[in-house]
Amino acid sequence: MKCVKNIILISVLLLNSILCRAQQLYFPPLSTGDWEMTSPASLGWCEEKTDTLYSFLESNNTKAFMVLKDGKIVLEKYFGTFKPDSLWYWASAGKTLTATLAGIAVEEGFLSLDLPVSDYLGAGWSMCPPEKEILIHVRNQITMTSGLNDAVTDPDCTSPECLQYLADAGTRWAYHNAPYTLLEEVIPAATGMDFNAYFNSRIRNKTGMNGLWISLGYNHIYFSSARSMARFGLLLLAEGKWDSQPVLSDTSFFMAMVNSSQTMNRSYGYLTWLNGKASYMLPQSQFVFPGFLCPDAPEDMFSAMGKNGQIVNVVPSEGLVVIRMGNAPDNQYEIPNVFNNLIWQHLNNVICSSSGIGAQKSESSKFEIYPNPASTAVNIIPANSVGNYQTLLFDVEGKLLKYSENTQKLDVSHILPGIYTLLITQNGIKTHFVLSIIR
Repeated sequence: MKCVKNIILISVLLLNSILCRAQQLYFPPLSTGDWEMTSPASLGWCEEKTDTLYSFLESNNTKAFMVLKDGKIVLEKYFGTFKPDSLWYWASAGKTLTATLAGIAVEEGFLSLDLPVSDYLGAGWSMCPPEKEILIHVRNQITMTSGLNDAVTDPDCTSPECLQYLADAGTRWAYHNAPYTLLEEVIPAATGMDFNAYFNSRIRNKTGMNGLWISLGYNHIYFSSARSMARFGLLLLAEGKWDSQPVLSDTSFFMAMVNSSQTMNRSYGYLTWLNGKASYMLPQSQFVFPGFLCPDAPEDMFSAMGKNGQIVNVVPSEGLVVIRMGNAPDNQYEIPNVFNNLIWQHLNNVICSSSGIGAQKSESSKFEIYPNPASTAVNIIPANSVGNYQTLLFDVEGKLLKYSENTQKLDVSHILPGIYTLLITQNGIKTHFVLSIIR
C-alpha cells in the first residue's frame, strides 16, 4: 500500500512539474499572427554576433531561421524572397510530427505499439516470410528497427516487393524511409480517419500551425511556414501541452519519444534524434560513431531533422527552440547533424553569457583541433603533453582512412572534401570531433 501511495505521489509531482513548466512558457495566440518577441540584449546575449551567424546561414542556402526563448521570438530572419508566410517542406523532420500523432492515437486507444503491423495493414504487406512479417510491430516502425532491407534499389518504395526481409525485427537499426512511411497507412487504419484530417484535428488546429501533408512519390511530406515549425517545437518544449491544454498528454510516450528507444543507436528515440548520448548511428551506415550527435550543442537537445537541413531543435534545460528551413547547405555539409552542429558553433557566439549553452565538453577531453573546416592539414593540440595518444580518421560509413600516433599535424590534403569523424584516444579516454574537409 505504501509503495502504491509513493507511485501516486511521484506521478502527481511529475504532472505538476510538467504543467508548471508549460505555464511558464509563452504561447502565441491561435487565431492571429501576433507573437511576442524579446531582444537578444535583454537576455545578455551578444547581439553584435548575429550578423556573422546570419552570414553563415545565408551562405549555406538558408531560407528561414528562428530562435525561441521560453516561447518568445529572440531571432527571426528570412533570406532572399522567403517570408514569414512562405511554405517549405519539412522532409524527414516531419517524422517527429508523425511520432507525436502516433502517440495521440495510442493515448486515445486506437493504436498499440506492441501489435504487428499486419494487424492494421493485413498480412502480405511485405515480401517477408509470414513468420518474419508478424514480428514487425508498430514499435519497430517508430524506432527504425523493422529489420527490412534498407539497401534495396529504392528505400522509399512502400510496395510489398520493395519490403524485403534482412533481419528479425528489433535486432538491427537502420534509417529506412519505407517502414516509417507506412505509418501513414497504419494510423488511418487504426483511427478510421484520413491522415490529414486526424493530424489537423489533433495537432495542427490545437497549436495554430498551418500546412498540409502532401504525397510526393512514395513519401508523405509536410509543408508549412517556419513559424508553424516553431509552434511544433514549442509544443515539444512544453512536453505535449499547448498553453496548459493537452495535445499529447501521455507522459510515458513523450518521454520514450525523446529518449533512447533501443540500444543499437542510442541517439534515436521515437522518430526523433537525441544529443548527449555516448554514440550515434547515421543514415545509410551501420557504423556506430563514438561521441555526441552534435558536440557543440547542449547535451539535452533533441531534434527533428530532415533532408537538406530542415531542423527543429529543442533544448529543455534552456527553454530554447531553434528552427532552420532551406535548401541543401554546401556540399561538404550533406549530413544534417553536422550542419546542425555548425549552426550551434555560430549560435553559441550569440548566446555568449548563458551558462550551460554551447560546447559541453567532457572533463576528460584533453585535445583541441584547428582549423575546422580544414583543407590541407589539421593541427592537434593536447592540453597535456604527458602520455601517448592515437589519432584515427573515419569516413561517414565508418571506414578507417588514417591512423597515427602522437601526431600534432594530420595531413588531409589527399582526403576528398566531405564530413569525417576524427577520434583521438589517450589512456583509454576517447575524444571525438566532427571534421569538415573543404577545398
